[in-house]
Amino acid sequence: MRLWGGGGIRHGLLAACLAAGAAALGGCAHQAGLDSGVGAAEPVPASGDTDVRRRARIRLELAASYLQMGQTGVALEEVQQALATDPSYADAYHLRGLVYMALADLQGAEDSLKRAQAMRPNDPDIMHNYGWLQCQRQQYAQANQLFERALASPTYASRSKTLMSQGLCYQRAGQVAEAEKTLLRAYEIDAGNPLVGYQLASILLARDEPKRAQFYIRRVNNGEFSNAASLWLGVKVERALGDSVAMRQLGEQLHKRFPDAKETLAFERGAFHE
Repeated sequence: MRLWGGGGIRHGLLAACLAAGAAALGGCAHQAGLDSGVGAAEPVPASGDTDVRRRARIRLELAASYLQMGQTGVALEEVQQALATDPSYADAYHLRGLVYMALADLQGAEDSLKRAQAMRPNDPDIMHNYGWLQCQRQQYAQANQLFERALASPTYASRSKTLMSQGLCYQRAGQVAEAEKTLLRAYEIDAGNPLVGYQLASILLARDEPKRAQFYIRRVNNGEFSNAASLWLGVKVERALGDSVAMRQLGEQLHKRFPDAKETLAFERGAFHE
């Protein structure tokens, strides 16, 4: 899925997918920026591009940028323009699927991603995003098959993100042991990913393993991507360990940084089990 030299749109499509699916992925630390997103670099035409494909590519780059900025309506318009220019453009169907996911139009996303995969059946990025869509549709077996196919690609560079999504999908399906194992694999590859750390801590706390949970949530809260959800989980972990000093420090951060967040209000009520 190579659109410019350096793989800008290839990275951008996955980043856009993750941004669009942040809330569905469990919210927490993701919105702060697990991906660098689509940059503003000038497009470099791929070798052998026709003039039609070059014009469609420019539209698609704009669409990916708008999706990254949350302007889904404009993104959809740009994707449709790209497809009107070049109906054979698999990347445009791929990105249109991500836009529909952001718009919560799961049927539209299904149609677009299925079309993209039919045009390029061995593309691991398409398989990743199609797998996440199937997870949203609660088609967990199909989702897992797509994730496994993406991970089996020897040249796939985004394995940690697919493992993260697969782990979250296992968690949604109630397969907690598989979720933990898969998220640990993602953590081995990308220990700095705050969403992985948050979800591992959440699973471990629920399994009454607060000491292990503390390791992961402290790393999240000591980094740049901590937010109200991660601080609140940290409070609950420290409470389970009986560390009132750490609880108070995290509570002070909640009050200072997120005074109106639901997590801060829950902390004030002492609603540790909601």
